[in-house]
Amino acid sequence: MAFPEDVLTEDEHVVLHLHPHWKALIGPVVALVLAVAAVVAGLVLLPDGTGGSIGLAVIGVLALVAVLWFALWPFLVWRTTHYLFTNERVLLQHGVFSRDRRDIPLTRVNDHSMSQKFIERLLGAGTLTIESAGERGQSVLVDVPQVGQVQTKLYELVEEQHDKHSLGDGEMREILADMREGKPLRDPSA
Repeated sequence: MAFPEDVLTEDEHVVLHLHPHWKALIGPVVALVLAVAAVVAGLVLLPDGTGGSIGLAVIGVLALVAVLWFALWPFLVWRTTHYLFTNERVLLQHGVFSRDRRDIPLTRVNDHSMSQKFIERLLGAGTLTIESAGERGQSVLVDVPQVGQVQTKLYELVEEQHDKHSLGDGEMREILADMREGKPLRDPSA
């Protein structure tokens, strides 16, 4: 369930590849422990014989359903949720059976902010909101691990991309001078 590298362009490379914070797995672990505890309690406390066997089978089936619903499914959702930051864009992907992916080019990122509740600060997680130019506006990434560092890295990537696609003062002066002299425009990156 690793992120496929074939979605990257030729010059693109991964800077950060994250899943939601591990705190999302606390509930599934608790559900698994409780299901195992229920089965063990059934083995120890139920009487031998037909009644005990039927009771143990019922407990086992309920425990299995609980593990599948409350432990396995949330784990799969966590594992298939990707927050990928590259040198060109932010890719957000989630989905166990179906897949939804959103690409936000760094050149379209207008604003980004982070927020942390008290418990999230203690655990080192938070919410990162990325506002981009376009129809869909904001993307909210919940339970981002080390959200402060991720926001700083996103800022650096956006600035690097902006610098890469903008002209410096010296380049602009050369282009204006060439235009005044009637010279054809040249590619400043060449």
